[in-house]
Amino acid sequence: MITHQTVIVNGIRMHVAEDGDGPLVVLLHGWPELWYSYRSQLEALAGAGYHAVAPDQRGFGQTDAPMAIEDYTLLHTAGDVVGLIAALGEERAVVVGHDWGSAVASAVGLFRPDIVRGVVLLSVPYGPRDEVDVLTSLKETLGPNNYQEFFQEPGVAEKVLEEDVGQSVRSALIGASGDAPSVNTLADVSTGELFAGVTPSTPLPSWLSEEDVAYYTSEYTRTGYRGGLNWYRNSRRNWELMASWHGAPLLPPSMFIAGDRDLVYHWPGIKELVGVLQDVSMPNLTKTATLEGCGHWTQQERPTDVNQLLLEFLAGLPE
Repeated sequence: MITHQTVIVNGIRMHVAEDGDGPLVVLLHGWPELWYSYRSQLEALAGAGYHAVAPDQRGFGQTDAPMAIEDYTLLHTAGDVVGLIAALGEERAVVVGHDWGSAVASAVGLFRPDIVRGVVLLSVPYGPRDEVDVLTSLKETLGPNNYQEFFQEPGVAEKVLEEDVGQSVRSALIGASGDAPSVNTLADVSTGELFAGVTPSTPLPSWLSEEDVAYYTSEYTRTGYRGGLNWYRNSRRNWELMASWHGAPLLPPSMFIAGDRDLVYHWPGIKELVGVLQDVSMPNLTKTATLEGCGHWTQQERPTDVNQLLLEFLAGLPE
């Protein structure tokens, strides 16, 4: 049964959902999600003999959301995970991340390989620090009107997303899913609309219920979007802070899972990177899985497939 608690880590109060006993597996969500995106994985991992823990990350849900933008760097968010592992009384863990959670999981594996038994990345593969920051790279590949540029000015995206939170939630979850009519890479959001064509009457895909939408809507109505958007506002700062890890490989045993209709998978250069991950950035990669028809919300859209892949990966790790 999923239970909830609040722990103090890295100077903030962090809400975590957890289930099961056994080796620790930490599940890190992305934007605009919450611990809730791992609801199926918590139960499956617990049933297989693991202690599965899914936090609301810094700035999301019931976890503290510091006011300063510079409090949302990868050094902070990775530090939160290191602190969480210690707060739970554990010395080592497997770290699973989706979307922004993938970047955090990668950073924890880079910074503290001594406490990371393995890393599983969903949607966003690990690429070593490049010659330019992500924001500059996306401007070059997707154009100047891409969604991350739109997110940079404080208050602008918040105003758009918070005008109708329920519609923002539905729009993102349906529009970036494998059930959307086409793959939207978010290269042009100059109008402020991220996913055109999703309306309140658009049917929900089979993997998403009105109860799920209601949970996300309730939480984002309460908190707003500022905390999560501040992660994007640190793209250049992250690049500067990560100079010591320039070109560094991700050394723990790892696995990568993506959907073939994921918007990230269709960004220029990503398919090519996925094909050479073991050679370029993840030397101890054990498996790459591409899920047919799956969009961006990997673990929500394909819970059975993701659960099976996670359990196979976990079973193959050394003690």
